[in-house]
Amino acid sequence: MDKSMLGDLDALPEEDKLRMTAMIDQLQIRDSLRMYNSLVERCFTDCVDTFRRKTLDKQEETCVRRCAEKFLKHSMRVGMRFAELNQGLVPFVFLLLIVGCSARALYPLPSRRNDRNRQPLQTFRAYNIAHRGSNGEVPEETTAAYMRAIEEGADFIETDILASKDGVLICFHDVVLDVTTDVANHKEFAGRKKTYEVQGSNITGFFPVDFTLKELKSLRVKQRYDFRDQQYNGKFPIITFEEFISIALDAPRVVGIYPEIKNPVFINQHVKWPGGKKFEDIFVETLKKYGYEGSYLSKQWMKRPAFIQSFAPTSLTHISKLTDLPKIFLIDDTTMPTQDTNQSYWEITSDKYLDYIKEYVVGIGPWKDTIVPASDNYLQTPTDLVARAHAHNLQVHPYTFRNEYTYLHFNYSQDPYKEYAYWINEVGVDGLFTDFTGSLHQYQQWSSPFSAGEEEAHNLLDKIVAMITKFKHP
Repeated sequence: MDKSMLGDLDALPEEDKLRMTAMIDQLQIRDSLRMYNSLVERCFTDCVDTFRRKTLDKQEETCVRRCAEKFLKHSMRVGMRFAELNQGLVPFVFLLLIVGCSARALYPLPSRRNDRNRQPLQTFRAYNIAHRGSNGEVPEETTAAYMRAIEEGADFIETDILASKDGVLICFHDVVLDVTTDVANHKEFAGRKKTYEVQGSNITGFFPVDFTLKELKSLRVKQRYDFRDQQYNGKFPIITFEEFISIALDAPRVVGIYPEIKNPVFINQHVKWPGGKKFEDIFVETLKKYGYEGSYLSKQWMKRPAFIQSFAPTSLTHISKLTDLPKIFLIDDTTMPTQDTNQSYWEITSDKYLDYIKEYVVGIGPWKDTIVPASDNYLQTPTDLVARAHAHNLQVHPYTFRNEYTYLHFNYSQDPYKEYAYWINEVGVDGLFTDFTGSLHQYQQWSSPFSAGEEEAHNLLDKIVAMITKFKHP
């Protein structure tokens, strides 16, 4: 738009003319930004397609570095020019350009993103694992809880997989519906209460395996703890495994999934699938249906990251024959034997067993108080479990981190950030299951916003891609 057009506006009052001039300036800025990013995109597309996620030789790395450095310098010059043109809008745009190169990624809106260029999963700091979603704020394992976790910065959204009477995989933690749904208010289901043996104990309640998916969908989920926000009780239904996967795939950036095969012995006893298939078989088929495959950090895995977790060793060894997706062996309290093999905590945390299980898993997921015991709510001397796991090349993802004072040992002065600092910097874990995704994300952004290899050409390219995608639709 040419400013000479203002000659036709001479009849307007001076104030209106100034307003129109400012509007045209802003339109020119937007057009310039759009054109600039179009040029940048064409310039870098071949580079990105060629070099991203591949091993670079020295000459290629030098080339990428130089291109990236030129891009950064040019974007600064353009930003300064924009700032001269407009003192309101453009400094903010310029700030976004600089921040996009030097700090955290800029995530495009889902409706406007280019899926090929979604911001990749970060792999340079401990994983932020949204335990049943952001369930400290919203009822667990619901669409809202997972969307909140993604919004707050989760690397992975975690879920527990059970099965309905008609064999549909659902996201639900407890083996009974009583605690976190309104099933007790449904008179039509009053006769469904039963007693089953689960892991050697008799449990009475309403079991998902006695309900069809349609019936389960009629229930509404509620907050587990009465000291948490109750306003969302009764608003959200139980979701299926496939619905959970869709939430991750629809995210504006790459978000991993972290499903647990829950109570596999019990599920296989009470739910039957055609062809003699097992719970684990249906579980893996679902993952493959949506393109989840590949070993840890492989190109395929980075596109759709997933960890498979279970307390049952035989499930993990069986699944290892079906998929090379990375697996995590969950470890319960010291008093709890394994679900399927009845092995003690001490046996499964021995060096001999870690040496055995590492052939099937990439890490372990212990309850955090078994790593650093507590007495009278004070931390005691840490065990050597993390060091020994790392010596066997196993990651350690402890559970569960919660903000409330009830769960914070006195050593942390009621400060969840102190707890995160201790576990990440002193204990040295590789991922954390948290009920409060936003808190962990904020802590990590403040304490470690840059990767150790931030200067590497791959990371520079990732940031350029994120910027291009962000500004492609100003």
